[in-house]
Amino acid sequence: MAARDLGQPISRHTTSPAYLQRAAIVAVVALVFFLATLALFYVRQQIGYFLLSTGFLVVYIFTLIGWVMQKRNVVTLYENGISYRKFRSAWDEVRSITANKNGLEIIVSQREKTIIPRSVIGYNQIVQTVRTGVENTR
Repeated sequence: MAARDLGQPISRHTTSPAYLQRAAIVAVVALVFFLATLALFYVRQQIGYFLLSTGFLVVYIFTLIGWVMQKRNVVTLYENGISYRKFRSAWDEVRSITANKNGLEIIVSQREKTIIPRSVIGYNQIVQTVRTGVENTR
């Protein structure tokens, strides 16, 4: 797909702070349990505590990686189109849009589609803007 000028940005939407807060709480709890079981391993010298602390460390690391990845998810609405991650499309290129429980599915061609999750701030505004933009170009 050729790079088209989508016009001036209208709005930017990131992941909802509620979802990021949940991930942060899981990370803090995993870190506390990691440190506690590591201290128990130091005191008791039993391998079970070491394995348990390693499990909490793995949960902590994966939670932080997921948290950073979620912070990078940004939906940008433009005058003439939308972009989300690597997806970038003008309104007249969109073939169909479907809002369901998984999120907003935007199909450009048989091989190119994206799903914007409901966890994005202003999800309803995004759906309304996309529908209006697509309808205005038809």
